Amino acid sequence: MGQEPNLTRRTLLSGAAAAGAASLIRPAAGLAGALAGRELISARWIGALRGESPPLRAPGRFVLLGIEWQAPAGAAVEIRAQAPSGRWSRWAPASALGHDPDGRSPQGGLFGEPVWTGPADVFQVRADRAVEGLRVHFVGATPPAARPAAASAAHPVLPAGPGQPPIIARRAWGEGQARPRHAPTYGTVKLAFVHHTVNPNGYGAAAVPAMLLSIFQYHVFVRGFWDIAYNFIVDLYGRIWEARAGGIDMAVIGAHAGAYNAQSTGVAVLGDFMNVVPSQAALAALERLLAWKLSLHGVPAAGRTTVIVDPASAYYTPFAPGAHVSLPRIAGHRDGDATDCPGNAFYAQLPSIRPRVESLAGTPARATVSTPPAVVIAGTQTTVSGRLQTLAGQPLAGAPIELQQLRLTGLSAAATTIATATTAADGSWSLPLTPTADTMLRALHRQRPAAVSDWAAVAVAPAVTLTVASAAPLRVTGTVVPGKRRVTVDLYRPGRTSGKPVASHTVGVARGRFAATLRAP
Repeated sequence: MGQEPNLTRRTLLSGAAAAGAASLIRPAAGLAGALAGRELISARWIGALRGESPPLRAPGRFVLLGIEWQAPAGAAVEIRAQAPSGRWSRWAPASALGHDPDGRSPQGGLFGEPVWTGPADVFQVRADRAVEGLRVHFVGATPPAARPAAASAAHPVLPAGPGQPPIIARRAWGEGQARPRHAPTYGTVKLAFVHHTVNPNGYGAAAVPAMLLSIFQYHVFVRGFWDIAYNFIVDLYGRIWEARAGGIDMAVIGAHAGAYNAQSTGVAVLGDFMNVVPSQAALAALERLLAWKLSLHGVPAAGRTTVIVDPASAYYTPFAPGAHVSLPRIAGHRDGDATDCPGNAFYAQLPSIRPRVESLAGTPARATVSTPPAVVIAGTQTTVSGRLQTLAGQPLAGAPIELQQLRLTGLSAAATTIATATTAADGSWSLPLTPTADTMLRALHRQRPAAVSDWAAVAVAPAVTLTVASAAPLRVTGTVVPGKRRVTVDLYRPGRTSGKPVASHTVGVARGRFAATLRAP
């Protein structure tokens, strides 16, 4: 991500409006405190490595490991693990780069992708050149009494493109053990990045929930991410898993592609595809997911789009900070960042994947929403409008539109419909709105072809009334919308509105009303 982002980079207002709207979606970063799973993390310092290490014992039994090193950035480092039976796993690449942490807090070292090994106690590392400052991080096995919940479907179900494919809800792998460290944040979807997770490919279907949970724990407790990096993960059995929390139908900002996270969605296929292609089941699931997700956000599968390189994390890319870069709308991770992801064999499949996704998508629609460009006084009426049309610009008339509001409860987010409209002959719609607090809105067309707009901000300034009821002592009453816990009433001499007041009184507010008595000279 590169920085703690605004909720919708494209739609947030400037100045006071942006500050008011952003407060909706950036709660304190320390909400999570001590999280379950931290005790499963351990590390072993190796330091300098030249060639291949001897077998080394980990601090405890692990199921996943990843490396951190200081230099050089281009080193090719591999790792393998020994199971309790004595059998060694195959060597797996451990030095793939390209993910940056949520928030503007780049870490000093280089971090590779985590590698799933299954239960193991001993490991080895080897490198193609001398490596300095090497440390290996481990994730232990999930306690048997706290296994993830059974598979359940993610909602809502929206008929964009070919229709929403079955998506397994996040709670199926993370319930009770994968609490995000921050509420979700939202951007826009201009393209999809395709990744591989670099895990060995010989895993069983039953192991996948534990693999996802271990990746989450590595991303959060080792890398310092707010949540698992990817928006979706596809396994080799053709199952699609909801990954990062925040809503499968929303433009949730991930941490999967340094410098582009606020402009993209990220899909990883679970496995290592440097030399082999994903299974046909995985490829078919990936194509249906991309056709649905891109269509939902009004993005064509074919062609290219221009994105801006986030200066805060441009070091992951071969481009200059702030550069305008043309990328495929279905891009491999390596198209934007300096990485081998999603592997040579998988990357070679993308030219044939794109037309199949385009064929599945059919004729998508694009929904937009426009909010007032200036701050709205609480309790006053304003207008929200938008348009629904095909990607070719043809209006969709007589279509039902839901105006939805983003509601954040702790670390959870939900979209709630607050009004409905019907598009006119030119595809336009408008609705009156009387906001009383900062809010985020989007337009949803639920029927085929389903479409959602980006979230847009409405920044609201408090409305305060004040009435003087007597001469001396001054008895004042008033109202404040949105309601506050306290207000302070200041009394100034004639002609003064700043500096030290003659009298000041702070009083409580009850149901938006307050009263105060000021004794004046």
